[in-house]
Amino acid sequence: MEELKQYLEAYRVRVAEDAARRVEWIRELVDRSGARGVVLGLSGGLDSAVVAALVRRAVGKERLTCLVLPIESPPESLAHARLVAEALDIDAREVDLGPAFAAFRSACASILTWDERSAGNLKARLRMAALYAYANAHGYLVAGTSNRSELYVGYSTKGGDAVADFFPIASLTKSEVRVLAEYLGIPPDILKKPPSADLWPGQTDEGELGLTYAELDRYLLTGEAPPAVRERIEALHRASEHKRELPPSL
Repeated sequence: MEELKQYLEAYRVRVAEDAARRVEWIRELVDRSGARGVVLGLSGGLDSAVVAALVRRAVGKERLTCLVLPIESPPESLAHARLVAEALDIDAREVDLGPAFAAFRSACASILTWDERSAGNLKARLRMAALYAYANAHGYLVAGTSNRSELYVGYSTKGGDAVADFFPIASLTKSEVRVLAEYLGIPPDILKKPPSADLWPGQTDEGELGLTYAELDRYLLTGEAPPAVRERIEALHRASEHKRELPPSL
């Protein structure tokens, strides 16, 4: 992992410059769009915390709304979202989508059997529906929180977190996002928690992917990986190509 460590140390040297570049990019994009502000989902995880910090710097707290959208979520997720909101001094509004999730599952019970994965994807889609409902009502843009690592292997839900009006950290791997988070002052509890999309109890990103972010990021940043890891990453990349392309049209 020495190559990855060296790459991250080099990024740490220029992280302030990169943060400023991303903030300016967001500011220009929002102003050019004519939007009144930005809304994003605050999960209590690393990526959404970093995006919230960048957007706050770009447009100010008055033009940023964060929605905390628990669906049968563990108490620590809600606590971490509140911690981020307090640390960044941002407007965070909580909406429990659990009843909507239960109603939707019940309504569709006659046509399908819900398994863990399909139910988890439904959670992501309900959260995005809430974000766009808010955006439509207020003339806002929706900020996406996907990073380069997730996008490369397709770790996102089509119609859920894969949908947004802009993605401020799409060119950064998870490891780089962590360095940026340290620079932006994200609380230590968020920095050290295992990454999770909060789709079902005990779910973690790395458990679903079958590899660690360190392995994935080393491959993306240096091209180095053991053969089995390389094949796993490229298999995920090939299988998720449809998530990165526009739908076929005729």
